[in-house]
Amino acid sequence: MSQETPWIAPQGSWASSAANRRNMQAIRSRDTKPEKLVRRLVHAQGLRYRVCTQPLPDLRRTADMVFRPAKVAVFIDGCYWHGCPEHYVPPKTNHGYWSAKVAKNIARDRDTDLRLIEAGWTVLRFWEHESPEACALKIAGTVSRLRLGRN
Repeated sequence: MSQETPWIAPQGSWASSAANRRNMQAIRSRDTKPEKLVRRLVHAQGLRYRVCTQPLPDLRRTADMVFRPAKVAVFIDGCYWHGCPEHYVPPKTNHGYWSAKVAKNIARDRDTDLRLIEAGWTVLRFWEHESPEACALKIAGTVSRLRLGRN
């Protein structure tokens, strides 16, 4: 007879169960479907960029797309993790922990925007539910306008 050992969360783990831990580990922090769609459309317009890169070396935060010469940082934010005003639904379980986490993400997003703007960057933020075509057009227009202004 084999005896099944109970699941024990690793030291300092936020997971309430093995299944919860697996689900949370499966959430992508980069190369999400919305990001890939927008990147493909921007690339098709002939623009080149860096993916998941720190716009400023002393700022330990990465943008989804970085256009260094034009100084444009693009972020495509997930509705849940960044608190979309249209689609964010507060969690039913462990409400305090997850709501606080999302609030910290929102505060960090605003701080990132402020620091980049102070350093002379243009920040473009889009929600994952926005049209990839519209996002790509706005990105291409902004980058092109800033490159022309530089020359």
